Amino acid sequence: MIYATRRATFNAAHRLFRAELSDEENLQIFGKCSNPNWHGHNYILEVVIAGNIDKTTGFLIDLKVLRDIIDENVISKVDHKNLNLETEFLKNKIPTTENIAVGIWQQLVNKIPAGHLYSVKLYETENNYIEYKGEEN
Repeated sequence: MIYATRRATFNAAHRLFRAELSDEENLQIFGKCSNPNWHGHNYILEVVIAGNIDKTTGFLIDLKVLRDIIDENVISKVDHKNLNLETEFLKNKIPTTENIAVGIWQQLVNKIPAGHLYSVKLYETENNYIEYKGEEN
């Protein structure tokens, strides 16, 4: 088994809050991330594919193909967007890093042409990241 990783970046705004709670209650739960005027991050995404090396090409997956899949199915939907308002795959979800990572997984899992999606790692800051390996891993 070999693993190939493609890194991508995007910038997005969001607000962590529950609409049924007051601003004070949201502040208590989510801290400054519940700012009613939003806040943003420079996210780093790492998509890991696992599988075997193709004897013909010497690749697990053509990384240019993987880049295009990530760009089309994820980056185009999140980059310079408000994740609460503009990202369909996060609709009705609190856009925590955890929920964003799961949503990204769901956007990619059936679109990998060689090997299989092994993990999605999403850095919200240089110190904080979430790694999701799907329901089966």
